[in-house]
Amino acid sequence: MLLVLSEEHKEHLGFLPQVESSVVSEFGRIAMEFLRKGTNPKIYEGAARKLSVSSETIQHGVEGLTYLLTESAKLMISEIDFQDSILVLGFPEELNALLLHLYLDNRKEIRSILSELAPKLPSYHNLEWRLDVQLASRSLRQQIKPVVTLKLHLNQNGNQNTQILQTDPATLIHLIQQLEQALGEMKTNHCRRIVRNIK
Repeated sequence: MLLVLSEEHKEHLGFLPQVESSVVSEFGRIAMEFLRKGTNPKIYEGAARKLSVSSETIQHGVEGLTYLLTESAKLMISEIDFQDSILVLGFPEELNALLLHLYLDNRKEIRSILSELAPKLPSYHNLEWRLDVQLASRSLRQQIKPVVTLKLHLNQNGNQNTQILQTDPATLIHLIQQLEQALGEMKTNHCRRIVRNIK
């Protein structure tokens, strides 16, 4: 699977061939620090003074390199696919080899950082349900008003919480149809390919 870079990212990475390979390695180190601790404008300003360019140029270069590394690690791009992805940038062979080395050295750490940043979504634990039907009231002697009450038990970060939902049967049937349609979509070849690449 190849990584597709936008024109903006190509422009940001276009600064890399203008500097020495040691500077690109330093950019890689700054990009990893950016992932671990967040942005630090002082680093950009210091590097900009040394290279006699604007700090914005340095920031764009680091952010472009960060994007390249994180997207490649997220998609678990193979060594050959990574090389093919950066060929479109038109960089010299030495710089391509350096970028590949940066990617291979930091791939596992980037994936672990990204997994820590991912939101911890609640997971299903149990479901209780009840069907209530109102047959009549003081004003209407003959009416049928069904209501489905769902008690959804969820696990999140080791804690269990409960959500209570109420709906009418027509809405519940529509929801079931939409979920079945989504499950059917997951069985298509296109979705299987996407899920395989995410893992």
